[in-house]
Amino acid sequence: MSTNLPDSENILVLTAEQEDAGSRLDAFIGCNTDELSRSYAVKLIEKGCVSVNGAAVLSKKRTVAAGDEIAISMPEPEVLDVTAENIPLDIVYEDDDVLVVNKPRGMVVHPGPGNWSGTLVNAVMYHCGNSLSTINGVVRPGIVHRIDKDTSGLLMIAKNDHAHESLADQLRVHSVTREYTALCYDNIAQDELTVDVPIGRDERNRMRRAVYGSGSREAVTHIYVAERFGRYTLVRARLETGRTHQIRVHMAYIHHPLAGDELYGPRRQTGQVAGVKVSGQLLHAGILGFVHPSTGEYMEFRAELPEIFDKVLSNLRKGQL
Repeated sequence: MSTNLPDSENILVLTAEQEDAGSRLDAFIGCNTDELSRSYAVKLIEKGCVSVNGAAVLSKKRTVAAGDEIAISMPEPEVLDVTAENIPLDIVYEDDDVLVVNKPRGMVVHPGPGNWSGTLVNAVMYHCGNSLSTINGVVRPGIVHRIDKDTSGLLMIAKNDHAHESLADQLRVHSVTREYTALCYDNIAQDELTVDVPIGRDERNRMRRAVYGSGSREAVTHIYVAERFGRYTLVRARLETGRTHQIRVHMAYIHHPLAGDELYGPRRQTGQVAGVKVSGQLLHAGILGFVHPSTGEYMEFRAELPEIFDKVLSNLRKGQL
């Protein structure tokens, strides 16, 4: 496909489906990519970095039609100098090896396109100074694993390379305890189930993941029903593996996508769940357990649900669907 885009080796191509017809171009990009916000999509459009069917588009108000091919040329990043920022952290535990934080909804874990500041990494750098592992480089110092922007909850940060290697090894052998609370659409009949289906990159949209997608790897999620509300079900999801978007993809695969999930949920969402305005999936990493890198002691931490999640559940329990 020929385009009028700036030269770039990093071009993302999306194909609009029937359900996308009539969507504004900036909204379409924001809803169909995991790492590009709608506001950043607007900037790319205005810079001439977006084309539709080979023709550059400069208006964010352009609507898409079924079958349209949207090409996005990602500008080459500038030389990166990640800056420490004085952003408050909810610290659950800290010692010389490990930092455990409760990440809020809406915070990106590490810097990337459209999110070079205000991330968890910026905050952790300010808090820890030079006491962070260097294994993942300048963009992700201390980051051993990640959770999505709109997922809240617990993350372990490595404060030195020894701790990083130990925690990463535990992740590789699936010995880290990671349990999430999630609200999904519709009623799940079984009390317990396991989704054991490999996940890879979605060949139609490389920002998404899909079961049996390109480069699929084993993915196992154990699901336990906690509460039923008819139109919604509250579940606990325990990860055996840790693929990108694993819970979101697996729940969509069994036809129970997460409430509020703009990437894997129903295309036409109202933006509200049980009368509460919700942006992004209702998913919370509430339990995290691992063996301490130096002491060998198993440690487990818990984090309460964020306020918006609690409010949705309160309304559902009152019968406000």
